[in-house]
Amino acid sequence: MEIGQRINGRYRILKPVGSGGMANVYLAEDLILERQVAVKLMRYDFRNDESSIRRFKREALASTELIHPNIVSIYDVGQEDDNPYIVMEYIKGTDLKEYIRENYPIPYKKALDIMGQILSAVEYAHQNGLIHRDLKPQNILIDDDDYVKITDFGIAIALSQNSITQTNSLLGSVHYISPEQARGGMATKQSDVYSLGILLFELLTGNVPFDGESAVSIVLKHFQEPIPSIRESDPHIPQALENVVLKATAKEKEQRYQTVQEMADDLETSLSPERADEPKFIPVNTSMEETKQFQPISVDGDTASGKTAETTVIAPVPDADKVQTQPEENKKKKRKKWLIPVLLLLATFAAFLVFLLSGTDDVQVPDVSGMTEAEAVQALMQANLVLGETILESSEEVEEGRVTRTSPAGDSTVKEDAAVDLFISTGKETVEFQDYTGEPFEEARARLTELGFIVEQENESSDTVEAGYIISQDIEAGDEVVPEETTVTLTVSEGRAGFELRDLANYSLRGVQDYVRDHDLNVTVEEAHSDSVPEGQVISQKPEAGTLVYADSHISVVMSLGPEEIQYETIDVTVPIPYKAPEETEQDSSEEQPAEGENGEKENSGEPQETRTPNTIQIFIEDTENNLDSPYRELEITEDTEVTLNLTLEEGTKGRYRIVRDGETIIEEEVEA
Repeated sequence: MEIGQRINGRYRILKPVGSGGMANVYLAEDLILERQVAVKLMRYDFRNDESSIRRFKREALASTELIHPNIVSIYDVGQEDDNPYIVMEYIKGTDLKEYIRENYPIPYKKALDIMGQILSAVEYAHQNGLIHRDLKPQNILIDDDDYVKITDFGIAIALSQNSITQTNSLLGSVHYISPEQARGGMATKQSDVYSLGILLFELLTGNVPFDGESAVSIVLKHFQEPIPSIRESDPHIPQALENVVLKATAKEKEQRYQTVQEMADDLETSLSPERADEPKFIPVNTSMEETKQFQPISVDGDTASGKTAETTVIAPVPDADKVQTQPEENKKKKRKKWLIPVLLLLATFAAFLVFLLSGTDDVQVPDVSGMTEAEAVQALMQANLVLGETILESSEEVEEGRVTRTSPAGDSTVKEDAAVDLFISTGKETVEFQDYTGEPFEEARARLTELGFIVEQENESSDTVEAGYIISQDIEAGDEVVPEETTVTLTVSEGRAGFELRDLANYSLRGVQDYVRDHDLNVTVEEAHSDSVPEGQVISQKPEAGTLVYADSHISVVMSLGPEEIQYETIDVTVPIPYKAPEETEQDSSEEQPAEGENGEKENSGEPQETRTPNTIQIFIEDTENNLDSPYRELEITEDTEVTLNLTLEEGTKGRYRIVRDGETIIEEEVEA
């Protein structure tokens, strides 16, 4: 991966920060959220291995469910050019291995604080059904404030079940591997407890308890040699604290702490004065108590060579002093002189017979893969081999109850009577189904599909679950299922059950009230006049008819008050109309001005009114009853005349009148009610 390269168009690679057994880790910038993240990419030599890819994705998705302050957060999981990647929280600091190297010796309380954070995270993972399998200081990050974050939860399983040998990566893990894992057994919660005990040993001493030139030599020490005493390197360490290490690293997992929380509780009080006189914890190694001699499994009492294997047991000779009386002491001493060489000779001869009968020829381990356990045992017997341990393991290819492999492997060469371990299939690997109720359907569907499940969807309305979220699932949480063989149906909320609002036009108020009561609606009623809708019926509604509404929704209606009563007002207007003689010209009128009378008004010419030519007057009115298209009144005048006009108007409206004299408009005014 080159610096500056982008993953999924979003994560820009800044620099490499580390590498592991299956993946390389880079510091990157999230271009959308503008923050630094760590991107883990599967190594090139694993990209063509379908099993590794599937497990990488499966464990990565499982890790996204772990939300704990001491576990590195997983932000995103995806694939770029057939290369799976995980985007996680970037921790600015160092790993615990480097921290111990730089800070040893670490004060006891500081060591217990660091260990307490680790235990809290692992206990949380165990509660969520996830075993780490590869706990080591390289997978534990610590920042500048001594805050611990664990990473790589479960990724180690892909390496442990992969046919590719990663010697360098294994060397980093074998120092912390449990005896049962070293023997090829399945990892359990107690396997993580053992690794935690080794971590605590290293925090307190600065070193791992077992080291060697090869991974094999270190692995052998884990189940053959007792854990070294940490008090020999530091006598000031309380015995109670050493006991935590000893109990966590017991060879037999049944003698270890059964839960991480139990170990955390014991560790918390290990510096307490009340435990100062605590005796040393000495685990009982049942596997080392006695050496068992495997005998050839006979068919009808005979071995393959036709002879019955016999074992000669030489019992120790009782002390003659304890079975003879004192007077016989001299006889006993004489007998001892010739009895001891005879016994030695017999013992040597018996050992030689056992050697001859035991069979030292090389035989080939039969390939019993796919056989039932009974068939495999029969095949081993016929090959002059004995049954060792029977170990259960999951298998994607081998049917449940049949042999997946042997140790030593089939077709390999061993001595006669060698023990062969059988690995029996428990079927395809199962996962514990989680509780997805209350989660967004699309997110859950993506995760389940990635795990291999077939996901089906059913929709259902709900008043309590938000639309798009899961109401229920047809597989109970905690059930062990095989993802590739399982179809899960998720019931998804459509939100509250809605219905289309009816058209309430022309409903009476009583009808509206009945409708909202039957549908659990709330209503606001307003009133307005209407010329088209009869009084007491609905004029309009909000929301409109056909709108999707829900129980407790709010609607409003406007009820008709019928037509609004019009208020009219009569306006009286007195208008003076001046008389104008038709023959007058502008010049004449300027030369001959009538004399003013005594009251100051201009007097008409001395021409008698009856001889004057009358003006034809047309009066036009615009009100509620008249318009300006036809005359309201016509008259003739021979002198200045006042007329009173009556206009009928609605309140707030305007009217108009116009005076036309001899075809010429001389007055036009507006009137406001």
